[in-house]
Amino acid sequence: MNATQQAQHAYGANAYPIRTPRGTEYDAFARVTGRLQHAENAAETDFADLADALHENRRLWALLAVDLAGDGNALPDDLRARLLSLARFTEVHSAKVLAGSASASVLIELNTALMQGLRDRGATA
Repeated sequence: MNATQQAQHAYGANAYPIRTPRGTEYDAFARVTGRLQHAENAAETDFADLADALHENRRLWALLAVDLAGDGNALPDDLRARLLSLARFTEVHSAKVLAGSASASVLIELNTALMQGLRDRGATA
């Protein structure tokens, strides 16, 4: 391998594309939402998987809430407040799902709507 080939190999196409923060958030929600969907479909046979998926979703929303509450968050205050309210809703509704009095489908819809918003804002930002 000559020097030119070595340089092309070293500086060629990166196997890991550069991700924007919005893209990273989208991917995290997509992964958790997929897990929730799978667990919701198998809830009768594998409640532990549903509980784990709910826990993972709660953790993701908690991380988002911490970021939203921080001084460095650049989102408009009204949007931050609405998202913080949704984070609280996620916490409360997850407890209802675990108690057997609610379905995880609302959480899946919420995450899907958030992902759509991330995708739409990504197209214009």
